Amino acid sequence: MDLRSAPKLVESIEVGSFYSKCKDNLKLELIAGDEGLKKVIKEKSINRPGIALSGFLKFFAAERIQLFGAGEMAYMETLPHADQEDILLKFAELEIPCVIVSRDLEPTRIMIEVSNRYDISLFRSPIGSKDIVTAATLLLEYEFAPTVAEHGTMLDIKGIGTFLRGKSGIGKSECALALIERGHSLVADDLTYIKLINEKELMANSSELNRGYMECRGIGIINVGELFGIRNVRLEKRIDMVVTFNEWSPEQDEDRTGLEESHFTFMGIDVPHIEIFIRPGRDLARLVEVAAMVRAAKIMGHDSAQEFNQRLIDHMSKQSPK
Repeated sequence: MDLRSAPKLVESIEVGSFYSKCKDNLKLELIAGDEGLKKVIKEKSINRPGIALSGFLKFFAAERIQLFGAGEMAYMETLPHADQEDILLKFAELEIPCVIVSRDLEPTRIMIEVSNRYDISLFRSPIGSKDIVTAATLLLEYEFAPTVAEHGTMLDIKGIGTFLRGKSGIGKSECALALIERGHSLVADDLTYIKLINEKELMANSSELNRGYMECRGIGIINVGELFGIRNVRLEKRIDMVVTFNEWSPEQDEDRTGLEESHFTFMGIDVPHIEIFIRPGRDLARLVEVAAMVRAAKIMGHDSAQEFNQRLIDHMSKQSPK
């Protein structure tokens, strides 16, 4: 029976969450509407009001963050206070989540008054509109991405994001610990959160609560950053390979050539997958490390199994009678 969790779809994020994650990158300054931080953003795009400022609201994307650039602010300055208030009240009635003013432009007095009155967070940034749209859209894409929680350990091994899976107690954490001792980085232990970005890339991370911590049976909880250094902890990593640990039995048919590549699927995305069978004396960390190196070589266009197979075919061709 498949016990894997179903993808969790994010339908909205709080304005306050967006602000905390973007304020440094976008240099956001909260000008008005402090209480509006509790409102939610329901779409992962940025909207420039443009023609909506003239009162045409038929196609106005009210559920998006509203960005006022140089054009919008210049137009607002031409409007009498009564007209400014009228259009901004209509925006408020449509429950816009928040407003960003770019290029360090000064919001009008009416914008500040309406923002405070209707709890609409009003931000200002010195960055240009185009750069704000790009950076904010990337963050929103990440925040709204479908997410699954998978039991397993995620590592960065020589730049290859490697997800270790297998039944509880089979040795995932012990293998991960040995790899960390060799200088590789931990992303998540035991429970890994996987996001599907742009419907093509899988990014793995840990919860904030247990980030950088590992459970080692017989030892307990350890802090990887304190024991091995902060460079051995990563916040997130793309999944490039999945390794499954299985218990060995004489009936198991282990792959000995690597000519056929199998895949493991997360949210419809296939990831290269190998199985390693647990047997006494096997150095699991070394095997996983080499598997990551092989994967890196394949990404660069070098496939040892295929190269050797071709050499064998060429050799047999030369030996066969003409």
